[in-house]
Amino acid sequence: MASTTNVTDVDLDFGGLKAIFLNCTLKPSPALSHTEGLIRIARAIMEKHGVQTELVRPVEYDLAPGVYPDMTEHGAAHDDWPTLLTKVMAADILVIGTPIWLGDKSSVCTRVIERLYAASGLLNQAGQYAYYGRVGGCLVTGNEDGAKHCAMNVLYSLQHLGYVIPPQADACWLGEAGPGPSYLDEGSGGPENDFTNRNTTFMAWNLMHLARMLKTQGGIPAHGNQRRAWDAGSRFDFENPEYR
Repeated sequence: MASTTNVTDVDLDFGGLKAIFLNCTLKPSPALSHTEGLIRIARAIMEKHGVQTELVRPVEYDLAPGVYPDMTEHGAAHDDWPTLLTKVMAADILVIGTPIWLGDKSSVCTRVIERLYAASGLLNQAGQYAYYGRVGGCLVTGNEDGAKHCAMNVLYSLQHLGYVIPPQADACWLGEAGPGPSYLDEGSGGPENDFTNRNTTFMAWNLMHLARMLKTQGGIPAHGNQRRAWDAGSRFDFENPEYR
C-alpha cells in the first residue's frame, strides 16, 4: 500500500531561496509567450512558499556570441551577459524555459547555454566551479515532437557546468503536431493537462527541496572537486597506473 508523508512533517517555508526563470522565447515583451504560461505554474508555487523569483526574457538582452564572460573584452561592441550573469549567480535555482523550433530548443536558449558555459571556468571561494551548490530544471513547450530531446540537452548542459539536477527536473506541453493551438490558445487543453501540471509541480517542489538541502549544508562538500587544489598538485586519491 502506497504511503505519503504527512504534510505537517515537512517544512514548507523556503524563504531565503532565490530562483531565476530564463524564458528563452524568441519574442520580446509584451508579446504573448506560451512558454511563459508554463513557467507561471512553477513560479507561483515557489513564490507561495517564500522563494524570491525573477523572470527574464534573454531575447531582450544584447548577448554577444562567444564563450568568455564579457565579450567586450574580446572585440564585441556590446555585451549584456555580465548583467544577466549577475542575476543567475544570485539565484539558488535556475529554470530554463524554451519553445521547440525545428525539433530543437530555441536559438536564444542555445545562446544562453553558450554564455553560461562562458563562466564555467570561474571558481567559488572554495575553489570549486562557480555554479556548484545551485540546482537547475527546464520547461519546454511546442507544437511538434522534441520535448525530451530539448530537456536532455538543457539538463545535461546544466549538470556539466556544475548545477545539481533533482529528480523530475523537467516538464513540457506539446500540442498536436503541425499548425494548431499553442499552450495558452483557447481550446488548446494545455493549462488543463494533468500530465503537464503534475510534472511541472513536481519539478518546482524538487528544485526547492534540493536547493534548500544544498544551501543548509553549504553547497557540495569541497573535497575531490577543487580546481585550485588539483592545479596545485593534489590528486584526491587518484592513481594513474601508468605512473606507478
